[in-house]
Amino acid sequence: MSRRLALTRRRAATAFVTAVLLMPLAACGSSDDNTKDAGSGKETGSTGSSAPDAKLTVLAAASLTDVFATAKTAYEKKYPGTTLTFSFAGSQELAAQIKQGAPADAVVTADTKTMDGLKAETGTPEIIAKNRLVIATGEGNPKKIENLKDLADTKLKVVLAAPEVPVGRYSRQVLDAQKITVKPVSEEPNVRAVLSKVELGEADAGIVYKTDAETAPDKVDAITIPDEQNAIAEYPAATLNESKNKAAAAQFVEWLNSPEAQKILQQAGFQQP
Repeated sequence: MSRRLALTRRRAATAFVTAVLLMPLAACGSSDDNTKDAGSGKETGSTGSSAPDAKLTVLAAASLTDVFATAKTAYEKKYPGTTLTFSFAGSQELAAQIKQGAPADAVVTADTKTMDGLKAETGTPEIIAKNRLVIATGEGNPKKIENLKDLADTKLKVVLAAPEVPVGRYSRQVLDAQKITVKPVSEEPNVRAVLSKVELGEADAGIVYKTDAETAPDKVDAITIPDEQNAIAEYPAATLNESKNKAAAAQFVEWLNSPEAQKILQQAGFQQP
């Protein structure tokens, strides 16, 4: 009886030691599914994504409305654990929202001046695209507008974005450089509002970005402004310091300069940064 008891005790002790020895191996195996990118501190899940899953809110310039719809599809396919929600407005409105503490993770403006005013609220911005201005007219160009000088005709109903809006500021820069005086019938809060006025026939012409005119080819005509008279708009993107998803937000901003994202932007008419 004593021999049987002793044998049982030895077997139990052996099993315990074996279990203890195997514990480190099990721990190593589990870490393979959730490792960290060396030097970055970012987690890499079993799906291969370089940042944790997240629901990101991105504040973006109104002129990015259409192209970012395409970008959302591509990004969420590449990183299925991340959901993108965009809030579009004039860049000056985006800046005001950020300064008022609106919850968001990243911002993309249509000019560097607005982004420069957000230095205390953002990470280091990266230019992701460029754009140019065109004159938008009704389909078929019924008023036969050919150039910037034609916009000075007081018989025309011309609409511009407000001067605090990037496209409104660019518009006035090109008009002032050519010594052309335009008295707009209205000043709109963003470029899409300018385009809408022309589309609806409420204005004969307006100055918008080339990419915005291309979103409505059946409703407006785009009159080219020569390069030597034009302005180049730069689009910087940055993470927000108050983001609760900083790693995922940084990943999205970085992706905007990837070949995949750049192809989407350029197909929409944007220029390389």
